[in-house]
Amino acid sequence: MTNNGFEKLLSFLARLRESHIHFSLEYNREDTIMVMVTVPGERWEVEFYEDGTVEIETFKSTGEIYSDSEDSKLKELFVLFTDSESSLSEDL
Repeated sequence: MTNNGFEKLLSFLARLRESHIHFSLEYNREDTIMVMVTVPGERWEVEFYEDGTVEIETFKSTGEIYSDSEDSKLKELFVLFTDSESSLSEDL
């Protein structure tokens, strides 16, 4: 990262810490550091590029809550997002 990009990242992390906002860091691509910010009902992905560019994507909850007795929702997770063929456990 250039100093500009690195300074932006450090400044952002300091501000999150000072504000007591939960975050974690991810390194998924060679040219970025992602800050995963979790707040009630939302998740923010803030990517800092080595050239100083910052990209932000937000995900907001609909507020709908499912009970654990509705195992069809858990099955849906695996049906939609499993990469390899596997059988679903009936224990879900």
